[in-house]
Amino acid sequence: MNGSKFAGHLAAAGAYFIFGFNIIFNKDIANSGAVSPLVLFVLRAAGATLLFWVLSLFLPKENVPARDVLKMALAGFLGLFIPQLSFLFAIERATPLDTAVLGSLCPIYTMCFAFLFLREPITFKKAGGVAMSLGGALLLIYNSTHAVGTVARTEPLGVILLLVNGLSFAGYLGAFRPLISRYNVVTLMKWMFLFALLLSLPFAWGGLLRTDYAAISPRVGWEIAYVVLFATFVAYFLIPIGQKHLRPTLVSMYSYLQPMIAAGVSIAVGMDVFTWQKALAALLVFGGVWLVSRSKAAQS
Repeated sequence: MNGSKFAGHLAAAGAYFIFGFNIIFNKDIANSGAVSPLVLFVLRAAGATLLFWVLSLFLPKENVPARDVLKMALAGFLGLFIPQLSFLFAIERATPLDTAVLGSLCPIYTMCFAFLFLREPITFKKAGGVAMSLGGALLLIYNSTHAVGTVARTEPLGVILLLVNGLSFAGYLGAFRPLISRYNVVTLMKWMFLFALLLSLPFAWGGLLRTDYAAISPRVGWEIAYVVLFATFVAYFLIPIGQKHLRPTLVSMYSYLQPMIAAGVSIAVGMDVFTWQKALAALLVFGGVWLVSRSKAAQS
C-alpha cells in the first residue's frame, strides 16, 4: 500500500471513529432537550464554517469558478444539510442500536451510487466484502447488551429518517468525487458548510432565539462542543482526504467502525461484556474492509 492510500485509510478510519462517539453524544443531547435538532445543526454548521474559513486564510487561495461554486452548494445540500438534519431528527425517534444497524447499510448504498455515477464495477470481491462487514456489524449490534434496562423503541419515522440519512450521504459520496478531487479539502468544506448554514438559518432562526443557553448543563455543553469541533470540523476535514485516495465504497466501509465504537464504550462503562460473538464480529468487519481493498476496482 502506497503512502497516499495509507493516508486515505487513516483519514476514513479517523472520521468514522469520531462518528462512533457522535451517536452516543447526540442521543444524550436529544434526551436532555437542551437544544432542538435544527439549533444543533446550526451550531455545527456555524462552527465548522468559521473554522474552515479561518483555516483557509493560512493556505494558498484556490480559484473556484461559478459553476463549481454551484456544485459545492449542491454538495452541501446533499452531503451536509440532508444527512445531518435527518440524523439529528432521527436520533430523537430511534434507539442507538437501530441507528447503528441502519447506518451499516451506507456502504451498500454507496456501492450502488458509485456504479451509477462513476461506472465503478461491483466485483465479486467488493460485494463479498460488503456482505461480510455487514454481517459482522449486525452480529455485533444484535449481541450488544448496552441497552439493557430500557424499553426504548424506534418509531417508523425514525427508520425513514435514518434511511434518508444513509441514502443522501451515499449519493454525495458517489456523485461528487470528481469535484472533491479538484480542490483542497478546506476550500471544498468552507463553501459546503457555508451554503448548508445559509440554507438552515431561515428554518432555525426562531429556535435559536428561544433556546435558553444558560440552562444547558456542563455535560451537555461539552457534548455539543465535541459534536461541533470533532464530529463536524475534524471529521469532515478527514472524509474528503479519504475520498481523494480511496474509492467511494471503500470509504463508506469504515462506517462499520461506528457500532464497534458504541460496543467498546458500552463495555468500558460496564453496560456490556466482551464475548466471542463480538470477537467474531470484529474479524468479519475488518476482513470485509480488507477484501474490498483488494478488489481491482478499489485499487484503480
